[in-house]
Amino acid sequence: MEESRLRRLAAIMFTDMVGYTALGQRNESLSLTLVEDQRKLIRPILRKYFGKEIKTIGDAFLVEFRSALEAVECAYHIQKAIKEFNNAASSDEQRLHLRIGIHVGDVLELDGDISGDAVNVASRIEALAEDGGVCLTRQVYDHIQNKFELPISSIGSKTLKNISSPIQVFKIVMPWEEQRKAPKFDSRRIAILPFSNISPDPNDEYFADGMTEELISAMSKIKGLKVIARTSVMAFKKKEKKIDEIAKDLEVGTILEGSVRKAGDRLRITVQLIDSETSDHLWSESYDREMKDVFAVQGEIAQTVADSLKIRLLDETKEKIEKIVTKNSEAYALYLKGIYYALNEYTEEAGVRKGIKCLEKAIELDPTFSLAYAWLADSYASLSLAYSKYEELPKAERAASRALELDPDMAFAHVALSGILYSKRDFGGAERELRRALELDPNVPEGHGYLFYTLTALGRTGEAAKEAEKALEQDPLAEFAIQVMSDSLINRREYARALELMIKVRDYGRDNPWFFWRRGWCYLHTSRFDEAISEFEKRELEAHTHPHSSKFPLAIAYAMSGKKEQAKMILKELETKGTVPTWDSAPIYAALGESEQTLKFLEKALERKESHTLTDTTDGYAGPLYDYLRNDPRFIAIMKKAVPLLGQST
Repeated sequence: MEESRLRRLAAIMFTDMVGYTALGQRNESLSLTLVEDQRKLIRPILRKYFGKEIKTIGDAFLVEFRSALEAVECAYHIQKAIKEFNNAASSDEQRLHLRIGIHVGDVLELDGDISGDAVNVASRIEALAEDGGVCLTRQVYDHIQNKFELPISSIGSKTLKNISSPIQVFKIVMPWEEQRKAPKFDSRRIAILPFSNISPDPNDEYFADGMTEELISAMSKIKGLKVIARTSVMAFKKKEKKIDEIAKDLEVGTILEGSVRKAGDRLRITVQLIDSETSDHLWSESYDREMKDVFAVQGEIAQTVADSLKIRLLDETKEKIEKIVTKNSEAYALYLKGIYYALNEYTEEAGVRKGIKCLEKAIELDPTFSLAYAWLADSYASLSLAYSKYEELPKAERAASRALELDPDMAFAHVALSGILYSKRDFGGAERELRRALELDPNVPEGHGYLFYTLTALGRTGEAAKEAEKALEQDPLAEFAIQVMSDSLINRREYARALELMIKVRDYGRDNPWFFWRRGWCYLHTSRFDEAISEFEKRELEAHTHPHSSKFPLAIAYAMSGKKEQAKMILKELETKGTVPTWDSAPIYAALGESEQTLKFLEKALERKESHTLTDTTDGYAGPLYDYLRNDPRFIAIMKKAVPLLGQST
C-alpha cells in the first residue's frame, strides 16, 4: 500500500503526569497506583468523546480524535475530573497532576501506531502546559474558535525541539483559573482618564480634553512611569465603567481621574489618584487658579503623582514638565481647540481644517509657540497622508522645521517631521527623527507605530515587529495601534490572530474603511473568499479618493475564488481609466496565474525604481500571491536587483 494512503489528517492529544519520574524514584508503589488511578479516570472520558487510544507510554497517553473540537472538549473534561478527584484526595501525595497538549496535522499509521510531525508537536506543547492545563496549537485554535465554551488565550510563539519553525501556542483558561484573585498590575503603569467638563458652557469640552492630553504628555516624560496613550483612555469617555474593569482592559495599576470647571479666566481642577486593585484613593486635590497658572497646576499634579508612586523626578524632568509653552492664555485656548478638532473630528473640513485655523490663530498671537507649530505640522501632514492633499506637504515641513528651531528637544516635533520624510520616501531620515523622538520621550504618541512602518519600508521586519508590540502596549485600545499590530501580524502571515485583534476596532473605535481592507486580505489568504469579497466591497463604498485601493484587491479576490472573468473586467476597467499603478497590476496578474504578465510588470517596476511594488512581493498582503514564482529564475533575478532599491525614493 502506498504511504499516501496510510496518511490522514487527525487531532492528536498527548498527556503526561507532572513529576512522575521523580515520584517513581521516591515512592515506586505510589507512582504505580497514581498511574492506575489516572487510567481509570481518563479512559471513560476518551470513549465519550470518541478518542482512539493509540498507546500508553508509562504515565503518558497518545490519543487520536476525529475532530479538534472533540479533542479539546475531552481534554477539558479530563482536567475537570482530575480536579474533582484531587479535591477528594486525603493528602497532596495522592493527587494527580496532568498536562495535555493538542495539535492537528498529518499522521502516518503503521501497525496500529501513528507517527509524524503532528505527534511530535503535540508531545512538545504538552510540556508547555501548566499543571492541570491544556495547550493547543494555532491549527487547533483555528478549528474551534467560537465553538468552544471556555476562553482561550495565546501564550505566544514558541520554538520547539526538532520543529523547524516557531509555533503559536494557546491555553484553555479553566473556570477555576478565572475564580482566582485578579492579577495585580504594575502601580507605575498609569491611565489618565478623560477629565469631565463641569463648566457652565458645554462648549468648553475642548478644555477638559486638552487638560487630559497635556497631563498625559507631561507624565509621559517621567522616567519610570508607563503612561497609557490618549487614544486608549478616550475609549472610556462618558462611559460608566468600574475602575477595576478599566484597569483590567488597560492593565494598569494606577488611575488618575478628574474634572475641570472653566469660567472665563478662572479654573477649578479636581483630581484623584486611585489604586486600581482596591479602588482606594491614594490622593486627591482641588486647584482654584487663573488660566495663566495652568502649567504650574500640571507640574504640581505630575510631581504629586510621582511622589505617591515613589518616583524621584530628576531636575531636567521637572524643567520639562513645568515648562510654560506660551504666556498668552488666548493662544493656549486656541491651541487646545485646534488639537481637539484634529483628534475628535474625523473629517477633513470639520476636523483637520478647522483645527488648522485654530492653530494658525494661536501662532499669530504667539509666534514663538513651538508646540502649536508641531501640531500644525502634524495636521498638514495628515491632510497629505490621509486625504491625499500632497500640496500641503511643504506647509507641514515648514511648520515642523519652525517647531524644532524653537525647541530642538520637542519629541512630538521630531515625530511630525518623520511623517513628512516618510511621505517623501526618505525612510532613513524618518527613522533618524523617530529614534530621536523616542530617545527624548519613550512614550511619545504613535512614535513606535510610525517606527514600525518605517522599519518595514526599510525591509527590517524583525525590528519592526518589536515596535508593533510596543505600540500596542502603550496604546492597547487605539485604532492606530491595532492597525499597526494587525499589519505586523499580516506581514508574518498570522491572519487568524490579526482578525481576532481587529474585533477590538468594533468594540472601542471606528470601524474605518482601512480595516475592511485589512480583514479582506486576511479572509483572502485563509480561503474565505466570500467574506473577502464582502469586505473589499464595503471598502469600495468608502474609498472616495483612491478607487483602486478597493478595486485591485477585489479583482484579486475574484481571481483567487475562480471568478477570473470578473477579475479581468475590473483590471480592464482600471487600466482604461488609468487608475491602477504598476504595483497593483502585478499582483492581479499573479492572482490570475499569468506569470509572464506578472514578471513583465515587476520588471517595469524595477525599471521605474518603484520600491513599493517590489516590497509588496514579500509582505503578507500581496506576498503570498507570488509564492508560485519564487523558484522562477526571472523572479529571483528581479528580486536580487530590487534589494538595493528597497527604501529608496520612487
